Amino acid sequence: MTNSNLLPDNARLAVLFGGEGSERDVSLNSGAQVIAGFKALGMEPVAIDVPTHQLADAIKSERITHAFIALHGGDGENGTVQALLRSLDVCFTGSDTLGCAIAMDKQRSKLIWQGAGIPTANFVVVDRRSDWSDVKALLGEKVMIKPSREGSSVGMAVVTNADDFRTAVDQAARFDDEILAERWISGNEYTVAILGDQTLPMIRLKTNHVFYDYDAKYLSDDTEYLCPCGLDAEQEQEIRAVALKAYRLLGCSGWGRVDVMTEDDGSYFLLEANTSPGMTDHSLVPIAAAADGMDFKQLVGRILELSVTP
Repeated sequence: MTNSNLLPDNARLAVLFGGEGSERDVSLNSGAQVIAGFKALGMEPVAIDVPTHQLADAIKSERITHAFIALHGGDGENGTVQALLRSLDVCFTGSDTLGCAIAMDKQRSKLIWQGAGIPTANFVVVDRRSDWSDVKALLGEKVMIKPSREGSSVGMAVVTNADDFRTAVDQAARFDDEILAERWISGNEYTVAILGDQTLPMIRLKTNHVFYDYDAKYLSDDTEYLCPCGLDAEQEQEIRAVALKAYRLLGCSGWGRVDVMTEDDGSYFLLEANTSPGMTDHSLVPIAAAADGMDFKQLVGRILELSVTP
């Protein structure tokens, strides 16, 4: 394997992608793009797409020293793969074990943010026994239902009545046994990409869907990504600073993304942090990096430079 000056001469780099989770298809796409990016840098990474229980053997057999994690959701993003790589003394991209575990858990992320005074939408934990009238009294006539530990908008739904509430909770329960009902925010959605100690230009996500769901993220050609995002410079800088602080509060590092929504009165609320964002041609971090003058191969190189060292 040929290495650029990003790695020591004896290093062996792998791209981990695919996996077993609900976001496998997205991860396959991300992994292919990342591999192409490294090849453009003159590197030949080893492509590894195996179930988690086979990952240690694959890492050992290929004598891997560094891993770019292009897995999304599940074990690839909840700290499991990170703990495994750390135990094998393999350097890896993204956040360390604890940061991944907390960021993947929306409920605990939001509790940390609330405790630190970071604005995030009010929520309650619900299950099949929960009563819509109680949820409505706490959060309003329209709420978002979401699994606490999923990504890519998997299992999410907007509800406005008891029947839809029951259906949405049943759907979310297919993906996680911990489910959130969150106050609906009717304004614009944005994302803040994070690269080391730097935030990249914000992107506004504009879709004709009810919200920025899986189809809008990965399948629709109608979704618009606006950068510049349309906020005035002062507000954008404020949100970017708060997003970076919020990311650090969860124990996250390296690279990632924080999603934000604004309301008409100028207030804003952080939705969640993502420690292994997509790297597809529809993905937001590459778009933000390009707006900052960084092409895709430079982006994957920079992410690799920010790797966790066991």
